Amino acid sequence: MINSKLKNRNLSQEDVFNFSELFKLMKPRVMSLVIFTCAVGLLMAPTAISTKDAMIAILLVSIGAGAAGALNMWYESDLDALMTRTCLRPIPIGKVNRKQALIFGTSLSFFSVIALDYFANTLSAALLLFTILFYVFVYTIWLKRKTPQNIVIGGAAGALPPVIGWTIATNSLSLEPITFFLIIFFWTPSHFWALSLYKSDDYKKAKIPMLPLTNGIESTKLNILVYSLLMLPMIIIPYVIGLVGLVFLIPSLMLTLYYNFLCFELYKFKKDKFNPKKAKTIFGYSILYLFLIFVIFLIDKIL
Repeated sequence: MINSKLKNRNLSQEDVFNFSELFKLMKPRVMSLVIFTCAVGLLMAPTAISTKDAMIAILLVSIGAGAAGALNMWYESDLDALMTRTCLRPIPIGKVNRKQALIFGTSLSFFSVIALDYFANTLSAALLLFTILFYVFVYTIWLKRKTPQNIVIGGAAGALPPVIGWTIATNSLSLEPITFFLIIFFWTPSHFWALSLYKSDDYKKAKIPMLPLTNGIESTKLNILVYSLLMLPMIIIPYVIGLVGLVFLIPSLMLTLYYNFLCFELYKFKKDKFNPKKAKTIFGYSILYLFLIFVIFLIDKIL
């Protein structure tokens, strides 16, 4: 199936090194989430900065995230070629070679960190550098091929953009931005394990030790449910520390309880089996859920 997909691509020499393919290396969908959560972190901060400075800083953070994505694709190109979900990425289909991806990702990493230090502050640049290094070396190179906990630990990288947004505005760290981090960090496992359930054949081909393959379906369903339940205290913490009011708390709790319900429905399905449709629903809803949570942060701030 993968081979047929690759053969059906009409490749031309002129396309081998073009901007659109390089942009795909940056994982645009992931970048969009980074831009959004970083912007929310910045806007929630008590210190305001100019619109121009904010836009430049958020752009640089998104470039840094894209650089990490490019380096991830560089290192994992062999795995990407084996999986139906990733086999049409630029490197497996020959649009970009590994050396080009490495140079591109490394160059963007240096540029984004140095520029953020110049346009914002050293703390934000240091956090961006840590995020890139953690995603590439800890998650991609070390954890992903070795442990089913890759998503849990590696999720720290994806949880840092709103913290960086806060530090761009304040040049300081405090408990408030840590709550953003905790929400994304504890959201990540249930989100990706739902995906791994109905894409387990892909991960099996690539020999990636995702939870359904190492611990079985029943354990995966239980872990998805547990992590969805952990979102309840994560949602309450911002209210407890006074970052938000009831405008945030009530709708966020309702969204979380529905997420819990979906995960419970998945869990109570037949032992050692799962409902693929329900797993896909959880994966899709989890994306909407996180987006809405951060939208409600802004609504609460405005009101």
